[in-house]
Amino acid sequence: MNRKKNAGQQKRSTREQLFNMVSVGVIDEPLNQAYDIISTGLLLINLTASILMTFQSIQAVRAHELRMIESFTVFFFAIDYFLRLCTAKYLYPQKTEGKAMLCYVVSAAGVIDLLSFLPYYLPVFFPSGAAAFRMFRVARIFRLFRINAYYDSLNVITEVIQRKKQQLLSSVFIILVLMVASSLCMYSLEHEAQPEVFKNAFSGIWWAASTLLTVGYGDIYPVTQLGKAFGIAITFLGVGMVAIPTGIISAGFVEQYQRLKRIGEYAIEESIRFINVELQPDDSWCGKPIREAGLPARSIIAVVQRGRETLIPRGDVILQAYDRLVIGAPPIPDDQPIELKEVHLQKNHEWNGTAIRDLDISRRTYIIMVNRAGVSLVPAGDLILQEGDDVILFSKLRQSQQADED
Repeated sequence: MNRKKNAGQQKRSTREQLFNMVSVGVIDEPLNQAYDIISTGLLLINLTASILMTFQSIQAVRAHELRMIESFTVFFFAIDYFLRLCTAKYLYPQKTEGKAMLCYVVSAAGVIDLLSFLPYYLPVFFPSGAAAFRMFRVARIFRLFRINAYYDSLNVITEVIQRKKQQLLSSVFIILVLMVASSLCMYSLEHEAQPEVFKNAFSGIWWAASTLLTVGYGDIYPVTQLGKAFGIAITFLGVGMVAIPTGIISAGFVEQYQRLKRIGEYAIEESIRFINVELQPDDSWCGKPIREAGLPARSIIAVVQRGRETLIPRGDVILQAYDRLVIGAPPIPDDQPIELKEVHLQKNHEWNGTAIRDLDISRRTYIIMVNRAGVSLVPAGDLILQEGDDVILFSKLRQSQQADED
Protein backbone atom coordinates (compact mmCIF):
# COMPACT_ATOMS: atom_id res chain seq x y z
CA MET A 1 0.00 0.00 0.00
CA ASN A 2 2.79 2.40 0.96
CA ARG A 3 4.68 1.41 -2.16
CA LYS A 4 1.68 2.40 -4.33
CA LYS A 5 1.28 5.65 -2.42
CA ASN A 6 4.95 6.54 -2.87
CA ALA A 7 4.72 5.67 -6.56
CA GLY A 8 1.68 7.94 -6.92
CA GLN A 9 3.45 10.79 -5.14
CA GLN A 10 6.52 10.34 -7.34
CA LYS A 11 4.30 10.36 -10.44
CA ARG A 12 2.56 13.54 -9.33
CA SER A 13 5.92 15.08 -8.54
CA THR A 14 7.24 14.23 -12.01
CA ARG A 15 4.15 15.72 -13.69
CA GLU A 16 4.47 18.85 -11.59
CA GLN A 17 8.12 19.20 -12.59
CA LEU A 18 7.12 18.79 -16.26
CA PHE A 19 4.45 21.47 -15.82
CA ASN A 20 6.98 23.88 -14.32
CA MET A 21 9.37 23.07 -17.16
CA VAL A 22 6.91 23.82 -19.99
CA SER A 23 5.41 26.86 -18.21
CA VAL A 24 7.01 30.00 -19.57
CA GLY A 25 8.57 32.27 -16.95
CA VAL A 26 9.14 29.61 -14.25
CA ILE A 27 12.93 29.81 -13.96
CA ASP A 28 13.51 28.59 -10.41
CA GLU A 29 15.60 25.70 -11.77
CA PRO A 30 18.20 25.63 -14.57
CA LEU A 31 16.19 22.98 -16.46
CA ASN A 32 13.10 25.21 -16.62
CA GLN A 33 15.11 28.19 -17.77
CA ALA A 34 16.95 26.10 -20.36
CA TYR A 35 13.65 24.78 -21.74
CA ASP A 36 12.34 28.32 -22.22
CA ILE A 37 15.52 29.29 -24.06
CA ILE A 38 15.46 26.15 -26.23
CA SER A 39 11.77 26.43 -27.15
CA THR A 40 12.07 30.12 -28.02
CA GLY A 41 15.27 29.50 -29.99
CA LEU A 42 13.73 26.64 -31.99
CA LEU A 43 10.69 28.78 -32.76
CA LEU A 44 12.91 31.57 -34.11
CA ILE A 45 14.91 29.03 -36.13
CA ASN A 46 11.68 27.59 -37.55
CA LEU A 47 10.37 31.01 -38.55
CA THR A 48 13.73 31.91 -40.10
CA ALA A 49 13.73 28.69 -42.15
CA SER A 50 10.14 29.33 -43.29
CA ILE A 51 11.10 32.82 -44.48
CA LEU A 52 14.26 31.60 -46.26
CA MET A 53 12.26 28.95 -48.13
CA THR A 54 10.29 31.73 -49.86
CA PHE A 55 13.50 32.81 -51.68
CA GLN A 56 13.91 30.72 -54.83
CA SER A 57 17.69 31.18 -54.94
CA ILE A 58 18.13 29.92 -51.35
CA GLN A 59 15.59 27.13 -51.77
CA ALA A 60 17.41 25.82 -54.82
CA VAL A 61 20.64 25.41 -52.85
CA ARG A 62 19.51 24.71 -49.25
CA ALA A 63 16.06 23.17 -49.67
CA HIS A 64 17.01 19.87 -48.00
CA GLU A 65 18.62 21.53 -44.97
CA LEU A 66 15.69 23.89 -44.50
CA ARG A 67 13.20 21.01 -44.66
CA MET A 68 15.23 19.09 -42.07
CA ILE A 69 15.19 22.12 -39.78
CA GLU A 70 11.44 22.46 -40.19
CA SER A 71 10.88 18.74 -39.52
CA PHE A 72 12.93 18.80 -36.33
CA THR A 73 11.43 22.00 -34.93
CA VAL A 74 7.86 20.94 -35.74
CA PHE A 75 8.48 17.60 -34.00
CA PHE A 76 9.59 19.56 -30.93
CA PHE A 77 6.38 21.62 -31.07
CA ALA A 78 4.37 18.38 -31.14
CA ILE A 79 6.16 17.04 -28.06
CA ASP A 80 5.67 20.38 -26.32
CA TYR A 81 1.95 20.26 -27.05
CA PHE A 82 1.51 16.77 -25.60
CA LEU A 83 3.55 17.71 -22.50
CA ARG A 84 1.26 20.68 -21.93
CA LEU A 85 -1.77 18.48 -22.52
CA CYS A 86 -0.58 15.89 -19.99
CA THR A 87 0.09 18.57 -17.35
CA ALA A 88 -3.10 20.58 -17.97
CA LYS A 89 -4.39 19.48 -14.56
CA TYR A 90 -1.84 21.78 -12.90
CA LEU A 91 -2.90 24.65 -15.16
CA TYR A 92 -6.55 24.20 -14.14
CA PRO A 93 -6.27 22.66 -10.64
CA GLN A 94 -9.97 23.19 -9.83
CA LYS A 95 -11.10 20.97 -12.73
CA THR A 96 -11.02 17.23 -13.26
CA GLU A 97 -8.36 15.62 -15.44
CA GLY A 98 -10.56 15.40 -18.54
CA LYS A 99 -12.03 18.89 -18.19
CA ALA A 100 -8.59 20.38 -17.61
CA MET A 101 -7.33 18.83 -20.86
CA LEU A 102 -10.41 20.05 -22.72
CA CYS A 103 -9.96 23.59 -21.35
CA TYR A 104 -6.38 23.64 -22.62
CA VAL A 105 -7.32 22.22 -26.05
CA VAL A 106 -10.00 24.88 -26.67
CA SER A 107 -8.02 27.76 -25.14
CA ALA A 108 -6.30 30.30 -27.39
CA ALA A 109 -2.85 29.05 -26.34
CA GLY A 110 -3.89 25.43 -26.96
CA VAL A 111 -5.23 26.19 -30.45
CA ILE A 112 -2.02 28.04 -31.36
CA ASP A 113 0.11 25.18 -30.03
CA LEU A 114 -1.94 22.68 -32.05
CA LEU A 115 -1.73 24.72 -35.27
CA SER A 116 2.03 25.07 -34.83
CA PHE A 117 2.59 21.41 -35.74
CA LEU A 118 -0.66 19.78 -36.97
CA PRO A 119 -0.81 21.45 -40.45
CA TYR A 120 2.68 20.08 -41.14
CA TYR A 121 1.48 16.47 -40.78
CA LEU A 122 -2.05 16.79 -42.22
CA PRO A 123 -0.96 16.68 -45.92
CA VAL A 124 0.19 13.11 -45.27
CA PHE A 125 -3.45 12.12 -44.75
CA PHE A 126 -5.09 14.80 -46.95
CA PRO A 127 -2.71 15.59 -49.87
CA SER A 128 -5.29 17.70 -51.71
CA GLY A 129 -5.40 20.29 -48.92
CA ALA A 130 -1.65 20.86 -48.69
CA ALA A 131 -1.87 24.50 -49.83
CA ALA A 132 -4.57 25.36 -47.29
CA PHE A 133 -2.73 23.57 -44.47
CA ARG A 134 0.45 25.50 -45.28
CA MET A 135 -1.39 28.76 -44.61
CA PHE A 136 -2.18 27.67 -41.02
CA ARG A 137 1.52 27.26 -40.25
CA VAL A 138 1.65 31.02 -39.80
CA ALA A 139 0.02 30.39 -36.40
CA ARG A 140 3.46 29.40 -35.07
CA ILE A 141 4.48 33.02 -34.88
CA PHE A 142 1.82 33.62 -32.21
CA ARG A 143 3.81 31.39 -29.87
CA LEU A 144 6.15 34.34 -29.47
CA PHE A 145 3.50 36.03 -27.34
CA ARG A 146 4.57 33.71 -24.52
CA ILE A 147 7.51 36.08 -24.06
CA ASN A 148 4.91 38.26 -22.26
CA ALA A 149 5.69 36.27 -19.16
CA TYR A 150 9.12 37.94 -18.96
CA TYR A 151 8.12 41.55 -19.63
CA ASP A 152 5.62 43.54 -17.59
CA SER A 153 5.33 46.14 -20.36
CA LEU A 154 3.91 43.54 -22.77
CA ASN A 155 1.56 42.29 -20.07
CA VAL A 156 0.23 45.82 -19.66
CA ILE A 157 -0.84 45.79 -23.34
CA THR A 158 -2.75 42.55 -22.82
CA GLU A 159 -4.42 43.83 -19.66
CA VAL A 160 -5.46 47.10 -21.33
CA ILE A 161 -7.06 45.27 -24.26
CA GLN A 162 -8.90 42.90 -21.90
CA ARG A 163 -10.16 45.75 -19.72
CA LYS A 164 -11.31 47.82 -22.68
CA LYS A 165 -12.62 45.02 -24.89
CA GLN A 166 -16.26 46.13 -24.57
CA GLN A 167 -15.48 49.69 -25.65
CA LEU A 168 -13.21 48.45 -28.44
CA LEU A 169 -15.90 46.08 -29.74
CA SER A 170 -18.41 48.93 -29.68
CA SER A 171 -16.11 51.19 -31.70
CA VAL A 172 -15.41 48.42 -34.22
CA PHE A 173 -19.15 47.82 -34.56
CA ILE A 174 -19.72 51.53 -35.27
CA ILE A 175 -17.01 51.47 -37.95
CA LEU A 176 -18.56 48.39 -39.62
CA VAL A 177 -22.02 49.99 -39.66
CA LEU A 178 -20.53 53.15 -41.14
CA MET A 179 -18.70 51.14 -43.80
CA VAL A 180 -21.91 49.40 -44.91
CA ALA A 181 -23.83 52.69 -44.93
CA SER A 182 -21.07 54.38 -46.94
CA SER A 183 -21.05 51.53 -49.44
CA LEU A 184 -24.82 51.80 -49.95
CA CYS A 185 -24.69 55.58 -50.38
CA MET A 186 -21.78 55.44 -52.81
CA TYR A 187 -23.57 52.75 -54.84
CA SER A 188 -26.57 55.04 -55.15
CA LEU A 189 -24.41 57.96 -56.27
CA GLU A 190 -21.94 56.18 -58.59
CA HIS A 191 -23.75 53.15 -60.02
CA GLU A 192 -24.99 54.93 -63.16
CA ALA A 193 -21.64 56.59 -63.82
CA GLN A 194 -19.51 53.48 -63.06
CA PRO A 195 -21.71 50.36 -63.39
CA GLU A 196 -18.68 48.13 -63.85
CA VAL A 197 -17.10 49.39 -60.57
CA PHE A 198 -20.12 49.77 -58.29
CA LYS A 199 -22.04 46.72 -59.49
CA ASN A 200 -24.16 46.16 -56.37
CA ALA A 201 -24.76 47.46 -52.86
CA PHE A 202 -21.71 45.68 -51.42
CA SER A 203 -19.23 46.39 -54.20
CA GLY A 204 -18.24 49.62 -52.45
CA ILE A 205 -17.16 47.89 -49.21
CA TRP A 206 -13.51 47.95 -50.27
CA TRP A 207 -13.74 51.64 -51.13
CA ALA A 208 -15.45 52.40 -47.79
CA ALA A 209 -12.85 50.45 -45.79
CA SER A 210 -9.85 52.05 -47.50
CA THR A 211 -11.38 55.53 -47.25
CA LEU A 212 -12.52 55.29 -43.64
CA LEU A 213 -9.36 53.65 -42.31
CA THR A 214 -6.77 55.37 -44.55
CA VAL A 215 -7.02 57.99 -47.27
CA GLY A 216 -8.09 55.59 -50.04
CA TYR A 217 -6.20 53.09 -52.15
CA GLY A 218 -6.90 54.69 -55.53
CA ASP A 219 -8.23 51.67 -57.42
CA ILE A 220 -11.88 52.63 -56.75
CA TYR A 221 -12.89 56.27 -56.52
CA PRO A 222 -15.94 58.44 -57.26
CA VAL A 223 -16.20 60.38 -60.52
CA THR A 224 -19.45 62.30 -60.03
CA GLN A 225 -19.62 65.60 -58.18
CA LEU A 226 -21.95 64.27 -55.50
CA GLY A 227 -19.80 61.15 -55.14
CA LYS A 228 -16.65 63.24 -54.66
CA ALA A 229 -18.37 65.45 -52.06
CA PHE A 230 -19.60 62.37 -50.24
CA GLY A 231 -16.08 60.86 -50.40
CA ILE A 232 -14.62 64.00 -48.78
CA ALA A 233 -17.17 63.78 -45.97
CA ILE A 234 -16.44 60.11 -45.42
CA THR A 235 -12.68 60.82 -45.33
CA PHE A 236 -13.11 63.42 -42.59
CA LEU A 237 -15.49 61.13 -40.72
CA GLY A 238 -13.03 58.26 -41.01
CA VAL A 239 -10.35 60.27 -39.19
CA GLY A 240 -12.68 60.58 -36.21
CA MET A 241 -13.75 56.94 -36.35
CA VAL A 242 -10.19 55.63 -36.30
CA ALA A 243 -9.41 57.96 -33.39
CA ILE A 244 -12.06 56.29 -31.22
CA PRO A 245 -10.24 52.95 -30.62
CA THR A 246 -6.93 54.82 -30.46
CA GLY A 247 -8.29 57.07 -27.71
CA ILE A 248 -9.77 54.09 -25.84
CA ILE A 249 -6.43 52.27 -25.82
CA SER A 250 -4.53 55.44 -24.84
CA ALA A 251 -6.92 56.10 -21.95
CA GLY A 252 -6.58 52.45 -20.94
CA PHE A 253 -2.81 52.78 -20.74
CA VAL A 254 -3.08 55.89 -18.56
CA GLU A 255 -5.61 54.18 -16.26
CA GLN A 256 -3.51 51.02 -16.02
CA TYR A 257 -0.31 52.85 -15.08
CA GLN A 258 -2.19 55.00 -12.56
CA ARG A 259 -3.66 51.81 -11.11
CA LEU A 260 -0.23 50.19 -10.85
CA LYS A 261 1.10 53.35 -9.23
CA ARG A 262 -1.72 53.35 -6.66
CA ILE A 263 -1.12 49.68 -5.91
CA GLY A 264 2.60 50.34 -5.51
CA GLU A 265 2.02 53.28 -3.17
CA TYR A 266 -0.49 51.30 -1.14
CA ALA A 267 1.91 48.37 -0.93
CA ILE A 268 4.64 50.61 0.43
CA GLU A 269 2.35 51.80 3.19
CA GLU A 270 0.74 48.47 4.10
CA SER A 271 3.06 45.74 2.83
CA ILE A 272 4.74 43.10 4.94
CA ARG A 273 8.38 43.83 5.78
CA PHE A 274 10.84 41.08 4.86
CA ILE A 275 14.33 40.19 6.00
CA ASN A 276 16.79 37.55 4.78
CA VAL A 277 18.39 35.21 7.30
CA GLU A 278 20.90 32.40 6.76
CA LEU A 279 20.83 29.64 9.36
CA GLN A 280 24.15 28.62 10.87
CA PRO A 281 24.90 25.09 12.19
CA ASP A 282 24.64 26.19 15.84
CA ASP A 283 21.30 28.00 15.44
CA SER A 284 18.46 26.57 17.54
CA TRP A 285 16.14 26.34 14.52
CA CYS A 286 18.36 23.79 12.71
CA GLY A 287 16.77 20.34 12.66
CA LYS A 288 13.34 21.63 13.69
CA PRO A 289 10.15 21.73 11.62
CA ILE A 290 8.88 25.22 10.83
CA ARG A 291 5.84 24.76 13.08
CA GLU A 292 8.19 24.26 16.07
CA ALA A 293 10.49 27.18 15.30
CA GLY A 294 8.59 29.47 17.66
CA LEU A 295 8.15 32.50 15.41
CA PRO A 296 6.73 35.68 16.95
CA ALA A 297 3.01 36.29 16.48
CA ARG A 298 1.99 37.45 12.97
CA SER A 299 5.44 36.58 11.62
CA ILE A 300 5.85 34.07 8.77
CA ILE A 301 8.61 32.25 6.93
CA ALA A 302 7.72 33.21 3.36
CA VAL A 303 10.45 31.33 1.47
CA VAL A 304 13.06 28.68 2.26
CA GLN A 305 15.97 28.71 -0.19
CA ARG A 306 18.09 25.56 0.05
CA GLY A 307 20.92 25.69 -2.45
CA ARG A 308 19.26 26.10 -5.84
CA GLU A 309 15.99 24.67 -4.59
CA THR A 310 13.11 26.85 -3.41
CA LEU A 311 10.90 25.14 -0.83
CA ILE A 312 7.32 25.97 0.06
CA PRO A 313 7.53 26.72 3.81
CA ARG A 314 4.95 24.22 5.06
CA GLY A 315 4.82 23.39 8.73
CA ASP A 316 6.53 20.01 8.32
CA VAL A 317 9.56 21.35 6.43
CA ILE A 318 12.63 20.70 8.57
CA LEU A 319 15.07 23.59 8.63
CA GLN A 320 18.72 22.85 7.94
CA ALA A 321 22.00 24.67 8.34
CA TYR A 322 22.74 27.25 5.63
CA ASP A 323 19.09 27.50 4.62
CA ARG A 324 18.24 31.03 3.54
CA LEU A 325 14.96 32.15 5.08
CA VAL A 326 12.81 35.09 4.02
CA ILE A 327 10.92 36.12 7.15
CA GLY A 328 8.05 38.58 6.92
CA ALA A 329 5.98 40.51 9.42
CA PRO A 330 3.44 43.35 9.09
CA PRO A 331 4.57 46.81 10.21
CA ILE A 332 3.62 47.78 13.75
CA PRO A 333 2.07 51.23 14.24
CA ASP A 334 4.10 53.20 16.78
CA ASP A 335 3.50 56.59 18.28
CA GLN A 336 7.25 57.00 18.56
CA PRO A 337 8.83 56.14 15.21
CA ILE A 338 12.17 54.35 15.25
CA GLU A 339 15.20 54.68 13.03
CA LEU A 340 17.99 52.22 12.26
CA LYS A 341 21.34 53.46 11.04
CA GLU A 342 24.53 51.69 10.06
CA VAL A 343 27.79 53.57 10.61
CA HIS A 344 30.97 52.25 8.99
CA LEU A 345 34.03 53.38 10.92
CA GLN A 346 36.69 54.56 8.53
CA LYS A 347 40.21 55.72 9.29
CA ASN A 348 40.44 58.75 11.62
CA HIS A 349 36.79 58.36 12.75
CA GLU A 350 36.43 59.84 16.22
CA TRP A 351 34.92 56.61 17.59
CA ASN A 352 38.00 54.49 16.75
CA GLY A 353 39.68 53.24 19.92
CA THR A 354 36.77 54.38 22.13
CA ALA A 355 34.75 52.12 24.40
CA ILE A 356 31.01 52.08 23.77
CA ARG A 357 30.22 53.46 27.25
CA ASP A 358 32.39 56.52 26.51
CA LEU A 359 30.66 57.49 23.25
CA ASP A 360 28.95 60.85 23.16
CA ILE A 361 25.57 59.83 21.68
CA SER A 362 21.96 60.69 22.45
CA ARG A 363 20.21 58.96 25.35
CA ARG A 364 17.53 57.90 22.88
CA THR A 365 20.11 56.11 20.71
CA TYR A 366 21.41 52.61 21.39
CA ILE A 367 24.09 50.49 19.77
CA ILE A 368 22.43 47.15 19.12
CA MET A 369 25.18 45.37 17.15
CA VAL A 370 28.77 45.71 16.05
CA ASN A 371 29.85 43.79 12.98
CA ARG A 372 33.63 43.22 12.83
CA ALA A 373 35.05 41.33 9.84
CA GLY A 374 31.80 39.42 9.36
CA VAL A 375 31.45 38.51 13.05
CA SER A 376 28.61 39.99 15.10
CA LEU A 377 29.79 41.25 18.51
CA VAL A 378 27.65 41.95 21.57
CA PRO A 379 27.81 45.74 22.14
CA ALA A 380 28.96 45.58 25.79
CA GLY A 381 29.99 48.82 27.43
CA ASP A 382 33.68 47.89 27.50
CA LEU A 383 33.81 46.90 23.82
CA ILE A 384 36.36 49.13 22.08
CA LEU A 385 35.43 50.14 18.54
CA GLN A 386 37.98 49.74 15.77
CA GLU A 387 38.52 50.92 12.23
CA GLY A 388 36.35 48.91 9.79
CA ASP A 389 33.61 48.14 12.31
CA ASP A 390 29.98 48.39 11.21
CA VAL A 391 27.96 49.89 14.07
CA ILE A 392 24.16 49.46 14.03
CA LEU A 393 22.34 52.28 15.87
CA PHE A 394 18.74 52.16 17.11
CA SER A 395 17.05 55.54 17.72
CA LYS A 396 13.58 56.55 18.85
CA LEU A 397 12.50 59.75 17.16
CA ARG A 398 10.33 62.37 18.78
CA GLN A 399 7.13 63.30 16.94
CA SER A 400 8.43 66.78 16.21
CA GLN A 401 11.67 65.38 14.79
CA GLN A 402 9.74 62.90 12.64
CA ALA A 403 7.50 65.71 11.35
CA ASP A 404 10.55 67.79 10.43
CA GLU A 405 12.09 64.86 8.51
CA ASP A 406 8.80 64.18 6.67
